[in-house]
Amino acid sequence: MCGVVGVYCEDPSLTSRMTYFTLFSLQHRGQESAGIAVSGDTVKVYKGMGLVTEVFDDRTLKKLNGNSAIGHVRYSTTGESKIENAQPLVVKSKFGPISVAHNGNLVNYWELRKELEEDGRVFLTDSDTEVISHLLSSYLLDYDLNKSLELLTEKLRGSFTLSLLLNNMVVGYRDPLGFKPLCVGEGEFGYVIASESCALDSVGAEFIRDVEPGEAVIIEDGDLRFEKIAEGRNKAVCVFEYIYFARPDSTIDGRSVYEVRFNIGRTLARENPVEVDIISPVPDSGTTTSIGYAYESRIPYIEALIKNRYVGRTFIMPGQSSRELSVRLKMNALKNNVKGRRVMLIDDSIVRGTTSRRIVDLVRKAGAREVHFRVGSPPIIAPCYFGIDMSTREELIASSKNVEAIRKEINADTLAYLSLEGLINSVGISESDLCLACLTAEYPVMVPGEVCNRC
Repeated sequence: MCGVVGVYCEDPSLTSRMTYFTLFSLQHRGQESAGIAVSGDTVKVYKGMGLVTEVFDDRTLKKLNGNSAIGHVRYSTTGESKIENAQPLVVKSKFGPISVAHNGNLVNYWELRKELEEDGRVFLTDSDTEVISHLLSSYLLDYDLNKSLELLTEKLRGSFTLSLLLNNMVVGYRDPLGFKPLCVGEGEFGYVIASESCALDSVGAEFIRDVEPGEAVIIEDGDLRFEKIAEGRNKAVCVFEYIYFARPDSTIDGRSVYEVRFNIGRTLARENPVEVDIISPVPDSGTTTSIGYAYESRIPYIEALIKNRYVGRTFIMPGQSSRELSVRLKMNALKNNVKGRRVMLIDDSIVRGTTSRRIVDLVRKAGAREVHFRVGSPPIIAPCYFGIDMSTREELIASSKNVEAIRKEINADTLAYLSLEGLINSVGISESDLCLACLTAEYPVMVPGEVCNRC
């Protein structure tokens, strides 16, 4: 999913630190690499593999002076997890240095790359962000920013929320369907653009508003303005932002993520009740949903599992072996809480099923009499092409197995999912303005070999 930020500070010595803190607040969106590009007398970029705290230190940040900056934390979908693909990407052009940080995934990446290579462009990475960089640099030679973004939008197909550093100008741009979130805040130091509102809170910036789909926010010479670039008939906001990816203390498109997950739990309790002794989350992604379920069902919320906070998010780790190892390192059962009890575990989703099986087995071994499983989303039946690492149906257990088969696979006494209608009502956004493709197999843009429900 990635996290992108843009920062403008009146005091150039503060800029890199403010960018660092906003990236740190978005660490949940990507743990593979982190980077910052700062524009002062020249554009300086520093990036590396690992967490924000591993990549940057005080000495590094002091060298990144300037009033304007963008930053990125990466979770790879297109392009391998390696330093060459770390962002921001910086390209030199006659317009000046162009720095790009991208959250999303281009469906027509290889098609565009081939066109550019035939035109003589040289690629140094296998990331779709480099396609965006090349296209934007060519457009800016002949057109102003608004027209360049308009042409870029016409060329790209898929999801793309961008933070751009164009000389000293900071730009945030959200694609016309609004797949990925973007918001703007103002503090005493200046302005912040970020993927989530929790990043604004971390640096004491007041939320101004969300960037609308097809809209650009531009910070130039200390002034902020919004420009409408492209119109879309409907939005296609990724529903998984509300289910899993976003931090619960964020607000996206006017909807509190915590409130949505709490509502999901309440709806799940009404749709799928069962007699149990305790409600427990699969931490941390199932926590708020479990609180909502316990509130609605009046069954005690008692933790069955404790999480090691120093292990990252298993779902966004590359490779199944990494995910399985991290489950063993990440969770431990509270034997006194589960022994002899009927336990309900609640998670946000089941993707491959292997993690769920290991968690159920962990609770059983701790002495639970029964283990029931509830899921705060409908079954994931189709790949995501827009920025979530679910690229093939073979990876998705629900694409080939029904609920009963999945129940047996994860070794639960009962298994139930939230209904699609229940999810939409819990989110509180019209179905026509959500991307539900992984749950319905109907896509909001044309994807080769898939059904498009808006084409």
